[in-house]
Amino acid sequence: MDSGLNPRVRAVYGRLWRYVLPHKVIGLIAVVAMAATAAVEGGMVWLVEPLMDETLIAHNLETVQWMPFAFVAVFIGRGISGFATEISLGWIGRSVISNLRRDVFRKFLTLPTRYIETHSSGPMLSRMTYNVEMVAESVTNVVTVLIRDFLTVCVSIAIMIYQSPRLFMFILVLLPVIALLIQVLGKAFRRYSGRIQDSIGEVTQVTDEVLSGNRVVKIFGGHEYEMDRLVEVDERNRRQNLKLIRSRASGVAVTQVIFGLGIAGVIFAAGNESINGDLSPGSFMSFFGAMMLMLQPLRRINNINAVLQRGIAAGDSLFKIIDEPDEIDSGTYVAEKVRGTVEFRHVSFSYKSENAPVLSDVSFKVEAGKSIAIVGHSGSGKTTLAGLLPRFYDADSGEILLDGVSVRDYELSNLRSNISFVSQDIVLFNDSIENNLAYGQLRYCSRSQILEAAEAAHVIDFVKELPNGFETVVGDRGVLLSGGQRQRVAIGRALLKNAPILILDEATSSLDTKSERRIQQALEQLMTDRTTLVIAHRLSTVENADQIIVLDDGRIVESGTHRELLKVDGHYASLYRMQFSEELAEKS
Repeated sequence: MDSGLNPRVRAVYGRLWRYVLPHKVIGLIAVVAMAATAAVEGGMVWLVEPLMDETLIAHNLETVQWMPFAFVAVFIGRGISGFATEISLGWIGRSVISNLRRDVFRKFLTLPTRYIETHSSGPMLSRMTYNVEMVAESVTNVVTVLIRDFLTVCVSIAIMIYQSPRLFMFILVLLPVIALLIQVLGKAFRRYSGRIQDSIGEVTQVTDEVLSGNRVVKIFGGHEYEMDRLVEVDERNRRQNLKLIRSRASGVAVTQVIFGLGIAGVIFAAGNESINGDLSPGSFMSFFGAMMLMLQPLRRINNINAVLQRGIAAGDSLFKIIDEPDEIDSGTYVAEKVRGTVEFRHVSFSYKSENAPVLSDVSFKVEAGKSIAIVGHSGSGKTTLAGLLPRFYDADSGEILLDGVSVRDYELSNLRSNISFVSQDIVLFNDSIENNLAYGQLRYCSRSQILEAAEAAHVIDFVKELPNGFETVVGDRGVLLSGGQRQRVAIGRALLKNAPILILDEATSSLDTKSERRIQQALEQLMTDRTTLVIAHRLSTVENADQIIVLDDGRIVESGTHRELLKVDGHYASLYRMQFSEELAEKS
């Protein structure tokens, strides 16, 4: 094994063991049970000597009488110890899986938005499923083999030494060779295991994209393209698995050949000792039985190295996620009540330091209870600007103030509890309509509050036509609802939160004109006495905003009311005329 990797391997396995240590009482039971298994199997081999010499050759009546009971006791003991081993290690293994999976999921909840957006979901999902299972296999199977089989090998060696130290010398010279083989193969096992886990993430990624984007795949005839993608990543996974299997099989084959040479030497030497009268048939059979008893554990120990390396690689990938820094939450300020005055002072932001800034020197102020509309061409930075207020991202420079206090000084939970958000990318969970309305902290809302919000967002209009009403499950990402219905549920959720600050990012983009008009009435009611940031493509929806700012290439190029901006006859007026002419063309 590469000495340079030793510290990392030890660190990973040391951390994995910290998940096992809380269950040390169950672990002690498992160790005792495995020790009992090794002792019982050794006892069975030891019984071969009296069975041969006393029963079959000397015909000792006393031995004939107790021998059957001894073998029955051996197999009863083997069954009990085996049962205790499987139950205790299985319990520990599943507990480790649950705790690891929960730690990874907890980390997913606290990772920065930028990290999640810049990493593929497939590999992250595979860590929650495949990689965690690999760790469990490492914890349970490896422990079983290393303790039970190691003890079995020790017991076998003790029996062989007791029966014939001279014959054991032929076996002794083989053990270092086998140990060296296991060490050499360990590097290959770990390398291939890491690649296999990466390829599983790629398979998960492609599959997830096909399932979530199945309509696009079908309408654009992407079957062959997606199948080719799957074949490519699956073939990569298959090749890495075959390399792992080939390494493991080679190790087993070489071990068997080496052990076979040892057995040949033992048989040759045993023949000479038997001729000289130094070895009885029973002693030889007991020695040979112990040697054969040791063969299977040695093979499993050789094989388990692959499982061990797979577990280390899987654990390493999990700990890399767990060790990722959380969202920066260094603020200590907690506002009992937020008025809602929002101010941006010379704010600039880019997604990567080497990229061109998405926002440059943006400054504006919205008084509490007032509304500001943010308009501009696609890619002008509107959505990014809205994401800075709840600190989905942190500004590279400048300052964002809420009631005169920097948003960095607020505790994140306190800051976000005062903001409601409806985005153009509607997120619904595979749950009931009611639970999607009363999501998270809103689950403590009363039934009357939920119904009031649903009524205001016109969710009632379509819910009353559903057989299960509010208990209707919306499907994965709300796929069982139309785009407009999903948007109404999202608006209802924002209405129910009743926060002093409201962000509407294309909140009516999926609605037809009639529905939009009705929702707009509800939103206008919601916006009353609330600070509202409205991002809108349709300028007709922001005409009544107290202030409108126009973004172009990340900069504010115009600011004013709807009438003021039309009089200026600049960017806003140009956008407005363009949309007005498009709407006229559609109507005609």
